[in-house]
Amino acid sequence: MALQTSAEAPLPVGEVSRLIGGWIDRLGGIWVEGQITQLSRRPGAGVVFLTLRDPSHDISVSVTCYRQVFDAIADVVSEGARVVVRAKPEWYAPRGQLSLRATEIRPVGIGELLVRLERLKKSLGAEGLFAADRKKPLPFLPQLIGLVCGRASAAERDVLENARRRWPAVRFEVRNTAVQGVNAVSQVVRAVAELDALPEVDVIIVARGGGSVEDLLPFSDEELVRAVAACRTPVVSAIGHEPDSPLLDLVADVRASTPTDAAKRIVPDVGEELDRVQALRDRALRTVRGLLDREERGLAHALARPVMERPHRMVEEREAEVSALTDRSRRVLRHQLDRADSELSHTRARVVALSPAATLERGYAVLQRPDGAVVRSPEEVGAADELRARVAEGEFTVRVTG
Repeated sequence: MALQTSAEAPLPVGEVSRLIGGWIDRLGGIWVEGQITQLSRRPGAGVVFLTLRDPSHDISVSVTCYRQVFDAIADVVSEGARVVVRAKPEWYAPRGQLSLRATEIRPVGIGELLVRLERLKKSLGAEGLFAADRKKPLPFLPQLIGLVCGRASAAERDVLENARRRWPAVRFEVRNTAVQGVNAVSQVVRAVAELDALPEVDVIIVARGGGSVEDLLPFSDEELVRAVAACRTPVVSAIGHEPDSPLLDLVADVRASTPTDAAKRIVPDVGEELDRVQALRDRALRTVRGLLDREERGLAHALARPVMERPHRMVEEREAEVSALTDRSRRVLRHQLDRADSELSHTRARVVALSPAATLERGYAVLQRPDGAVVRSPEEVGAADELRARVAEGEFTVRVTG
């Protein structure tokens, strides 16, 4: 219920603390799950103090319990362990602090953890976070590699040494974080986000050595899985050994069986690449030589053809043909001219033989009246008519006397 207060009628701090305590008392007993982050067992003290933290969020709450409550599970529980606590919320009014008074503590078993992980795996898988079409390909030769790992860890050494052995010029941007315990999730998420924000980082490796199921739990945390799914940079998961399979392996773009395997996957081997380049050069050289040999043989075959050995032969053959045709045409033309000349001579002889001039040559004469008409009958002329007589050598005038 909301309180009616104002600047003129405020509530004292003690009253506010008392009211908060009353509301919390009405909550009653509850079951709470979390991870033990701090554990204080003072010798001789009857009360044990511990801090219970939500591993998926940066939220913690203080817990107190009687020593006999904690002694029941002291052999199987330590800092970092997940537990389920039955407790009653308490409000310490003088300091304004909330805590939980535990009456029973139960450790969360491996089987139960695995069941929860399987349930979370199905839930995230149903959202499509593990889909193959979301996977981004790795660059062939990354210029800068982001590495998230434990400080001075074997995983860091394996990745750096193997990557530089394969490609000495490779560069790394390393973020050292906790890789187990209560701070692992938040630190790894922050490191991944920082590296993903750097545009020069081409790929991110999250690496850790092997460990128990509890040790690897941070890498199955929902917050970390979602953070990796949201990365624009390809992420390689290299957690534990081959049998280990946290949820980070499923959401990452590439899953490496070990940190060493991650180094082999992200950078090519310079020796192998040089061998591959040399093999390609040899193959290209053989191909070019084969092409040149084939073209050289083709050129030699072309040059061996008669037309290439004696390029003027065709011209000479055509010249002979033209000369033969010319001679033939001349002979034909000469023959035709001779025949035409002979025919012309015969025709001329016939014309000459039949012409009036030839008759005149034999002593005949042609009489013509003054108007040029030929006299063919004596009745056509009369006495004293003047006629023109035409003979072979010329003409003269004659007069008719009778």
